[in-house]
Amino acid sequence: MKKVICCLLCAAILFGLCACGRGAGDFPQSVPQSENDTETTVPPPAPLENTTVPQTTAPATPLPVTADKPVLQNGETHTGLPALPLQEFKVEDPENTRGLSTEKKGYSYGVAKNGQPHATSVNNQKYFADNGYNAVCLDTKSTQKVLYLTFDCGYENGYTAKILDTLQEKQVPAAFFCTLPQVKDNPELIARMIQEGHIVGNHSVKHPSFPTLTRLRMAEEIKGMDDYLRTNFGYSEPFFRFPMGEYSDCALDLVGSLGYKCVFWSVAYSDWDLNAQKGADYAFETVTARLHPGAVILLHSVSPDNAAALGRIIDWAKQEGYVFHSLRDLPA
Repeated sequence: MKKVICCLLCAAILFGLCACGRGAGDFPQSVPQSENDTETTVPPPAPLENTTVPQTTAPATPLPVTADKPVLQNGETHTGLPALPLQEFKVEDPENTRGLSTEKKGYSYGVAKNGQPHATSVNNQKYFADNGYNAVCLDTKSTQKVLYLTFDCGYENGYTAKILDTLQEKQVPAAFFCTLPQVKDNPELIARMIQEGHIVGNHSVKHPSFPTLTRLRMAEEIKGMDDYLRTNFGYSEPFFRFPMGEYSDCALDLVGSLGYKCVFWSVAYSDWDLNAQKGADYAFETVTARLHPGAVILLHSVSPDNAAALGRIIDWAKQEGYVFHSLRDLPA
């Protein structure tokens, strides 16, 4: 009997230790989806100039100025830049008394063809503009054949450094929309992005569906990421991408009121599923076939196909007269 009891106690201890190995912040590594050639909704990857976030006016509920405990000592940052002061975000209409729609919308952009954006992307940009939302999926104002290259980053599997090498070689700017776990786990990569002039965009702390959150919780998700970048990288920039591309009118309003531009896209393809990679040639043919003036391009940095094809994509686009701009250059 004593031996049985001892065995049971040992098993219980081992179970408890194993249970501590995972936490609530664990991020999924892939989300298998299918691609639709008419309208496509892109899911997430499986999970500056120094710019301050402008304050909003009352009535508002202030968020406390807090940040994760810095991992660096004596005010140092991963970039060598001085830490930035934290911003106190003010949440306008925290209870949504105006009754802005909270209906969840999955972002669709349509497949561009023949050098022209799909009507869905055109209509999306018109909707943002007509309703006063600080959001972009398509540059309709530039007269040049401009392209904006963006990547979604939720975790790291070894391809981001290769992408950065290509961008440096080709002298092309990009924006990397990162979640907080990736920033914490890969400070050297994030510092490199900043030091080489790219944008590190805010993709939230925990990658939740924003339409399901209160306005206060949405702001906390954005602030938590901004706090960490300011404290540990001396960096902040006002560009945000909704996790999973899921948004609502209420969410668009809230994010814009915090001084952020919501960045969607007009070119993308099913590149996030690591079990369905189709090779660098497929990535090259698919992306180049969908390019058009003013395109905001969404790629995922976890894709080996993208990493392998990126240089060819850039060279082809330049040969066709396209120029790559930073999101900082978007016309007002």
